[in-house]
Amino acid sequence: MTAMRTLDGSEAGGQFLRTALSLAVVRNEPVRVEHVRGNRSTPGLRHQHLAVLETLAELADADVTGAELGAETVTFDPGTASIPGGTYEATIGTAGSITLLFDAVLPLASRLEEPLRLTVTGGTDVAWSPPLDYFREVKLPLLRRYGLTAACEVDRRGFYPDGGGRATLSLAPSRLERIELAERGPLEGVRIYSTEAAALADRDVAFRQATGALERLETGQFDGVLERRGTTAESPSPGWRSSFGWTTEPASRASTPSANGGRRPNASARTRPTRRIAS
Repeated sequence: MTAMRTLDGSEAGGQFLRTALSLAVVRNEPVRVEHVRGNRSTPGLRHQHLAVLETLAELADADVTGAELGAETVTFDPGTASIPGGTYEATIGTAGSITLLFDAVLPLASRLEEPLRLTVTGGTDVAWSPPLDYFREVKLPLLRRYGLTAACEVDRRGFYPDGGGRATLSLAPSRLERIELAERGPLEGVRIYSTEAAALADRDVAFRQATGALERLETGQFDGVLERRGTTAESPSPGWRSSFGWTTEPASRASTPSANGGRRPNASARTRPTRRIAS
């Protein structure tokens, strides 16, 4: 029996937990995380972290303790060295980030026996996490260059505070190459993706947000905008989000990403022009 690895999260946040759980599955090693999210004002598991824990436990047939809101100690013992694949669903229950849950699942491609489809309900475009367009248009294309077979479909956008978004990650067994992105090549162009909830369409938020973002960039350093896309989406909550992808010289094998955006306006945000919010 493999000895359980103990990790201290007292100086960390949710990403520390997500990475620990993903690596536990990939390495088929048990892990105990103490002081979960100890560096946050509200430590312990929140809805988004609990959804990750429960999803990975189901995929890996793991034995788990601490799977409850507020838990500050979690143990996770994978029950299988390989993931059988299949179709799964998860509900975060809030506007917790769907893309962060997907991030935790991506490394499992190296342990898949058959293709996997995971549909998650929650927040697609929320603060403090990668927006869905970043995940689909920047991260996945980059990882595909290194052997990952994955795609993401969006059924419905979900913004803060209600969430209600729905997206599906399709993942196939993959042999991943070593990823080394130490240097960025010369900048060739920028792709801008801007999304607004349908409730904000009459205010042209997506267009104004993209325009404001473009004005903030040093346009003299690249040939131009390679793509500019505005999306109006039905959503339970008003909200917006923008993403940009830098396109670099092909020799670098990388599109170096950046993301910027907003969430449902609060009282002060409503008084600010969308261009300023985009910056």
